[in-house]
Amino acid sequence: MRERLAISKQAAQKFDGKRFNLRKLNKLEVRKEYQIEITNRFAALGNLSDDEDINRAWENNLSKPQLKSLGLHELKQHKPWFDEECLSFLHQKWQAKMQWVQDLYQSHVDNVNTERRQSSRHFRNKKKAQLEAKIEELETNSKIKNIRDLYRAVFLNLCETATW
Repeated sequence: MRERLAISKQAAQKFDGKRFNLRKLNKLEVRKEYQIEITNRFAALGNLSDDEDINRAWENNLSKPQLKSLGLHELKQHKPWFDEECLSFLHQKWQAKMQWVQDLYQSHVDNVNTERRQSSRHFRNKKKAQLEAKIEELETNSKIKNIRDLYRAVFLNLCETATW
């Protein structure tokens, strides 16, 4: 039962679809180029006769012009300290948890707890190092009397940490 719940929760949170950068459509030249490409693709679809060919061509013809003119949407990274090493810690923690869900042994519970502690410690250290680097940057701006950059950085840090 736990395994089914864990897998269904994981499947519900995962999104593998392509997300196109629709903000590019705000630019007039990109929008016109996209409209021309789509109308050409629909005209090409009108020449097909077989239903199977139409379905296959529909999938191919709609994604190609979007990818070409719009490009893919890039996700924002809200945690600048999160890197590949952190991702590997997160993956190890997830594997230990899935192993525990599949087999309810005490050794798996201990493994989950150790992986959780190690990953939390690693994340905490990474975040602390990143914050120390920001503080050092603020101190150097203060020492060289670069007040504009100092206040800009302080304001950005306040906006990042605020929970509106």
